[in-house]
Order: sequence, then C-alpha cells, then structure tokens
Amino acid sequence: MIDAAIASGDADKVATVIDLAKQTNPDDVVQIEAIESEFAASQKELAAQQAAAKEEEIRSASLLDNWTGEGQIGAFRSTGNSSNIGLSAGLQLERVGISWRHKLNAIADYQRSNGVTTREQFLFAYEPNYQINDRLYAYALGQYERDRFQGFSSRIASSGGLGYRVIMEDDMTLSVKAGPAWRKTSFIGGGSSSELAGLAALDFDWKLSDTIKVTQDASAFIQSGNKSFSSATGLEAALGGNLSARLAYIMEHDTNPPFGAVKTDTMTRFTLVYGF
Repeated sequence: MIDAAIASGDADKVATVIDLAKQTNPDDVVQIEAIESEFAASQKELAAQQAAAKEEEIRSASLLDNWTGEGQIGAFRSTGNSSNIGLSAGLQLERVGISWRHKLNAIADYQRSNGVTTREQFLFAYEPNYQINDRLYAYALGQYERDRFQGFSSRIASSGGLGYRVIMEDDMTLSVKAGPAWRKTSFIGGGSSSELAGLAALDFDWKLSDTIKVTQDASAFIQSGNKSFSSATGLEAALGGNLSARLAYIMEHDTNPPFGAVKTDTMTRFTLVYGF
C-alpha cells in the first residue's frame, strides 16, 4: 500500500497511508518511518531540482518570454467634468524574473458624440521592481497621462522608492509603496508646471472564492501646487476559462485643478477581461 501511494506521487496520500500503516502494524513502525524519511528526502530533492530547472528557464529566457497579462474592453459611465457613456480598453502585462519584476499598464477611455470628442483619457505606466527580500522591494515608475477634461494635455510623472508586501496569502495580498516623485503638467489652455512631489500607493487583492475577487488600488501625489488622489475599487467574477467580468468604480481628485475643471471625477467601468 505504501509503495502504491509513493508511486502516485501524491504527498498527502502517502502521509495518510503511512499513518494508517503505523496504526495497523505497530511492530513495523521503525521500518515504516525509514520509508517515510526516504520519501521525504526524495520529495525535497525533487523540489530542489524543479526549482533549479525553473530558475534556469527564467535566466535563459529572452526579453519577450515569460510575460503574462490581461486585456480588457467594455463601457463606462462618468460624472464630474463630463457626463456620458463611452468605450474603454486596457492592457496589463507582467514579467517576473529571479530578482526583477516588470509591470506595464495601459488604459484608454474615449467617446465622440455628434462628431465631437466628449472624453479622451489615456494612461500608460511602466514599473520595474527589484526584490530585496521576500517582502521588501525597490521600485521605479514612469507614467504618462492625458485628460483634456481635467485640463491637461499631458502629465508626466516619475518616481522611485521602496515597497513592502504587507500580506502574502493565497487568497489575499496587500502591498504598499512610497517615495519621492517628479511631475510635469502641460495644460490645455497653455503653460506648464514642473514640481517635486511625494508618491504613496497601495495595491490590495482579495479572492473571496474561486470565482469572485475584490481589488483596491489607490495612489496619492503630494506636492505644493496640487495634490492628486486616485482610487479604483473593483469586483471581478470569473465567467469560465480565461474570461471574466469586472465592475470598477474609479475616483480621481485634484485639490487645485485648472480653471474650468471640477475637483473630482468619477467613473463606473464595466469590462470583459481576458487573461493570458
């Protein structure tokens, strides 16, 4: 029975059979424990071989290998500087290496009504992370935004600092990061501003079940002229295979927006998401 359990390669099954064997064959406990120790050693060696093979695969991968991500497309409803319904599309990519993690994020919201553009918002961000230990990492961030209805034709931000993974569970993760930042804003009405700032952000994911997940992303740019806060709360439901549906509520707040723009924009976005 023990040999059959070991042949299956199922460690839980092996542990169960060995416990039963010890109870039903007390005179053979020493021999059974020797088999148990030998199996544990073989499992440890196998795990080490698999980890080494995986590490070698990552080290030998080209720049275009080992990317995972998701694409999304859907609709949105917004209030604030504009009130309308439009289309949204986005792409997220991630590449995890031995010590480095690269993240790319792009999203666009766009609408034309009667030949007039009523919403035009784009965001692109690239963030490399260097793993210092299991929880602590260093990050760099480059980000570009365009939002005519918030009053700027472009807003470029760069930042670098430290991040920390506060929660690292199978069903829940929470990471925070903070560091100095620099932002340059070019306004629709002309002129621009360039200021030093501070960035603080968090990323929270909670898997409620095999099919339902809650997400919360938030960030704040703190600077003398204008403070910017953003929050995205999402609920995601698996539809089967790699397809899921996501409902997200996004809030963006500027304490000192350009003339003619309101301080707070909100958006409710529904998208279909395909993971790959």
